[in-house]
Amino acid sequence: MRRRLLRPRADRDRSLGLRLTVASVAVALIMIPFSVLLVVAKMPVNELDAEVAAELHEYALAHPGVTRLLIVWTDLFGPWPWRVAVIAYAVWLLRRGAPRLAIWAVTTVTVGGLLGLALKVIVARARPHLPDPVALAPGDSFPSGHTVNVTLGAGVLVLLLLPRLPRWGRRVAWALAAFLVLSVGYTRIALGVHWVSDVAAGIVLGVAVIAATAAGFETWRRDQGRRPASPLAEGMEPESVKVSRE
Repeated sequence: MRRRLLRPRADRDRSLGLRLTVASVAVALIMIPFSVLLVVAKMPVNELDAEVAAELHEYALAHPGVTRLLIVWTDLFGPWPWRVAVIAYAVWLLRRGAPRLAIWAVTTVTVGGLLGLALKVIVARARPHLPDPVALAPGDSFPSGHTVNVTLGAGVLVLLLLPRLPRWGRRVAWALAAFLVLSVGYTRIALGVHWVSDVAAGIVLGVAVIAATAAGFETWRRDQGRRPASPLAEGMEPESVKVSRE
């Protein structure tokens, strides 16, 4: 009897996992050739990269106090704090009886992070080489890992929190998420460890992964007979606030 009760839930979980996998593969197929072409083809954006890097480097050298603040900010909102925050929220969701939301959250940040690392290896773009650098970072440059992860982390957490927020709170949450993404991206450029295009690609990649997995999750919800929802406005699973367990 217990197996019969658990079987429909297991089938739903497998269906969700398949949809998230397909969505993730679709993002990879689109982003990898896009990223390679962007860097290898030497598009005009590289001129912008060089000019911005030189100007911000001069400012960083002339204002060491601001530079120290940027280093603290980029570390505070670096990849691992976001990963820990999403995993902690996922554990809370599991304890609240929302395993599929937890699966979506962890899958999104994991796939996005791994895809960002894969693109770094494939593109193999060198980081900026500046005189008297104010900061150093290991590995390749494109895309910015910090920017990918802040986009993923902030986006996932906002989408999970939206059902619990009033309308004005949702606007504040999205504004705060956008500020964090842009500010962390700025620190990577200002500290001379990434080009502008690295940061732009990181944001695009993060948004693309979230959009793909959110679309997969929403399609799964509708197949389960739940009412259509707009994730950007209502969050990933609006009914989760009223019903914590099925």
